[in-house]
Amino acid sequence: MKEKSKKILILSTSFYPLIGGSETAIREVVARLPDYHFDLVTARLNRHSPPIEQRGNLQIFRVGNGLNFFKFLLPKNFLPLAMFKLARKLLKNSRYDLIHIFQASQAGGAAWLLKKTGWNSPLLLTLQEGEDLSKQNWLTKYFRKMIIKNTDQATAISQYLVSYLKKIKKNLPVKLIPNGVDLEKFSREFSYGELTQLADDLGIRPGAKIIISTGRLVAKNGVDNLIKALAVLQKDYPEEDWRLLLMGGGEQQTGLSFLASSLGVEERVVFRNFVDHNELPKYLKISHVFVRPSHSEGLGNSFLEAMAAGVPIIGTSVGGIPDFLTDGQTGLFCDPHQPEDIAKKIKLILDDDSLRKNIIKKARALVEEKYDWNQIAEEYRKVYETV
Repeated sequence: MKEKSKKILILSTSFYPLIGGSETAIREVVARLPDYHFDLVTARLNRHSPPIEQRGNLQIFRVGNGLNFFKFLLPKNFLPLAMFKLARKLLKNSRYDLIHIFQASQAGGAAWLLKKTGWNSPLLLTLQEGEDLSKQNWLTKYFRKMIIKNTDQATAISQYLVSYLKKIKKNLPVKLIPNGVDLEKFSREFSYGELTQLADDLGIRPGAKIIISTGRLVAKNGVDNLIKALAVLQKDYPEEDWRLLLMGGGEQQTGLSFLASSLGVEERVVFRNFVDHNELPKYLKISHVFVRPSHSEGLGNSFLEAMAAGVPIIGTSVGGIPDFLTDGQTGLFCDPHQPEDIAKKIKLILDDDSLRKNIIKKARALVEEKYDWNQIAEEYRKVYETV
């Protein structure tokens, strides 16, 4: 007899069109488990996003009116309650095998309220946090601990986050399941014409040395020191045509633009606020090195995407990055506080052809072995079957 398909309620603070580790993980895992039915409760932070939407085996329920002037208010103050009310309504009308929470944030607060008001559906938490958890304010730490202590089982995307969960709740069953990468998408080959056309569109001339960094322009990603490293390279090696692609907007963009201008490299920095994820591999393919001098990182999907695309990476030994970056083997470590060191590592990886080729080869092999979304989706299936 065919086994009954499972029905899972997902609670996530945000979802597409916003793009991050959690949003990508939900999309990729759900698509690879077509025999399951998923309902997702999330915030409606964009008025163009419909309150209810069906995407294959995923039905999305968004709370909020999507008006921009409520954007800062709803998630921080009212989102847990709004998500709780909608999730409670769904639970009354349908039987779910479990509730899956992505991040111990506002969505986790909604799950905590469900527990406290008597709902006994098993709670599975996936910890994806990329901020430095030790440096957050006491109230955030307090509520995160409450959410974790009321969780029945957990997964985490890095060993760093596994250790954090175990500190909060020693007997909590935790499984390490990293985020992944779509190998087919990021291994795609493009024609010479496509790549030269993109470079032309970006104002990049043939022979330029292209550094790329993808992700939000926020303090934790250390983009300010990356721009300073670009200025160091331009000063020390003026014969080279250095270019920096920053793919992804964020709260620091205006300040970073002023920084580039003050350092005299504004014409060498290309900002792209939004690039469709399907187009991102093309930008990686025209680049020579991926750099993100992170101050904290849950894992770092952007690194994995660059590795899959055959772009050597430079990162820092923080959070989950050491799970995949072995210095001199799958990438290079830099000091995120020292622009001179960042510049030194960029020059090294561009000048040493043997090192570069070795890093590209080993990084690609690692991604294929451990970070394929197809494998990761099956790991979630195993967890779903046991919660």
